[in-house]
This record gives sequence, structure tokens and C-alpha cells, in this order.
Amino acid sequence: MALTELVPLPGGTFRMGSDVHYPEEAPQHERVVAPFAIERHPVTNAQFAEFVAATGYLTTAERPLDPVEFADVPEPDRAPGSLVFTPTDGPVDLRDWRQWWRWVTGADWRHPFGPDSDLEGRADHPVVHVAYADATAYAEWAGRRLPTEAEWEYAARGGLDGAEFAWGDERTPDGVVMANTWQGSFPYRNEGWGGTSPVGSFPPNGFGLLDVVGNVWEWTSDPFTPRHVPPGAASVDRGERADLLAGLAPSRALHVTKGGSHLCAPEYCRRYRPAARSSQAEDSSTTHLGFRCAADAVG
Repeated sequence: MALTELVPLPGGTFRMGSDVHYPEEAPQHERVVAPFAIERHPVTNAQFAEFVAATGYLTTAERPLDPVEFADVPEPDRAPGSLVFTPTDGPVDLRDWRQWWRWVTGADWRHPFGPDSDLEGRADHPVVHVAYADATAYAEWAGRRLPTEAEWEYAARGGLDGAEFAWGDERTPDGVVMANTWQGSFPYRNEGWGGTSPVGSFPPNGFGLLDVVGNVWEWTSDPFTPRHVPPGAASVDRGERADLLAGLAPSRALHVTKGGSHLCAPEYCRRYRPAARSSQAEDSSTTHLGFRCAADAVG
């Protein structure tokens, strides 16, 4: 079983969140994290394939939509599939995500762009089209768990408490691109990878962790709240932003995802920072959503 190496972290107190970016990142506050371990990089296609071969697991994207939950969706449209990013022909209204996302029947982790695509040359890329249940199933099989949001952010900061990025305060120090994010004009011209990249294509952070920014969003175990709820706080004010799949089902549980992805662009999504967070429905699966596992400290 070729699991990713676990990196033990000492835990401690750090500044979580941000008061100067998106509202869901506030308030910045001190958070204490106990010692734990986290995988050095996101789970890859090769690793997920090993899990599926051992268990026969069928991901959410490989199953038809629930006819009860999605009663308003015509039966032909309830066929197995997932959301696939599709570049536009030119500039579009960036307030309308439907212009570059489309539901593709037959898209899943084995077929990231649709039924005619495959994983050739992508064994070491992060697995995508993974819903929350799929990530937790893999983690359980591996004898691990998903990280909490606080653990994930602490790990992503790499010891740089309060820094803007996982490597410091400059997005591209000395002009060097430090993560797989969108390079060019979103959503029609990408001069970078143009999709996921092999894990480890960019430098590690201070804890030796790879791809904590960009490449793929990563699931955490925490339910999403529209603001941070610091320890001891009684409540949180509202202020939710639109969920990616809003309107597809009447009620879906949301979880926090972290890290941004290869689709994060300065003019559209500045979430390529450790403090950034996003809401995703548990049944979400897309071409830019993956995960990595964590574990409790040993001894």
C-alpha cells in the first residue's frame, strides 16, 4: 500500500484567518493546534486507484444522482457525472461561473474531462472529482482521517505565522511562480499548466509539504461557517457567498476546502493563500477538488 509519507508537526499557537481579504476568512484570531501528522502531498491518481482496486469503491461521480434529492432534475440528467472546467473563447462576465463550468456525464476521477479522457500521464497528479464521502472513505481505508481546517492552515503556513502565502509575503518572489495557479487571463487564456500538475512540481513550504497552495482544493473535516468561530465565541454573523453548486439540490451539507487550485487567478479568485477557505457541498466533485489525509500524533 503506497501511502503518502506522513510529516509529523509539533502543533502550537498561530494566527488563523485574515481580516483583509474575503469576509469568510475573518476574524483573524489565535488558534491552538495539538501535535498531529499530515501527508506530504495530496492523494494522487495512482494512490486512489490502489484504494479502488482493493475495495471496489465507486465514487459519488460514478453514481447516478439521487432521484429523491434531485427530483426536479430530469432523469437523463441524473446520469453519473461531474463538473468540468471549460475555458471560454474570450473575456466573459466573471460574476457568472456557469460560463466556464459544465456538467459532463461520464466525468469522474478516471475520466477527468469526460468519458473520452483518461489518466494517461497523470498517475502522479492529484486525484480529482472526489466528493467528501470519497475522501473520507479513502482516509478510513488508509487508517487516517481528513485534517481539520485549523490543522490544514497551520500546516500550510509552514511555520510562517501570519504570512500572506505559504512561502512569504510576495506572490511571485523575484518573479518566480511558486504554485500551480492560473497564469494569464481567466477564464480563457492560461499560460501555466492549464490543469493539474504532478505533485512536487513546485517548492515545498517550511514544513516540507507540497502543493499546499494551488493545484487542487483540498477537503477538510470541518463544516463550513460564513465566518470563523474563534474558540469561546457564541455565534457567527452571516455573510455567505454563493456556493458553486447552489440551486442543484434543496439542502446540502457544506464543508471547508482549503488551498485554492490551478483555477485561482488574481482577477477572479485570490484564494491561493493559507488563510483562504471555500464552501463545498459534500456531494461536490469537480476537476479542481482533491484532498490529503492527516493522522493523530503517535506517542
